[in-house]
Amino acid sequence: MSKPSDLVQGTLDFLLLKILALEPLHGWAIGQRLRRVSGDVLQVSDGSLYPALHKLEQEGWIRAEWKTSELGRRAKFYSLTRPGRRELARQAADWERLSSAISSVMKLEEA
Repeated sequence: MSKPSDLVQGTLDFLLLKILALEPLHGWAIGQRLRRVSGDVLQVSDGSLYPALHKLEQEGWIRAEWKTSELGRRAKFYSLTRPGRRELARQAADWERLSSAISSVMKLEEA
């Protein structure tokens, strides 16, 4: 299974922004959504997830708000900001260029 250190640098930030573009979530739910949507291929530890969320918050791309979770516990919910949506669009375009270039190389016929 991939770990954040195995991902292309910056990919975790991009994935978190994409997940939060769908709806505000608390940290545990973000990690679960990433794992579930990726078919258990991508899993992020708390030691990587929360520092990444903190960094995104400091960049102004997400905001955090204490709310009550579905289990009745207080949890910090993260949501995407307007600058975060712009950053997501920028990173999505970068990812498309990079993945297209990698695909082109991978399609080369071996001699």
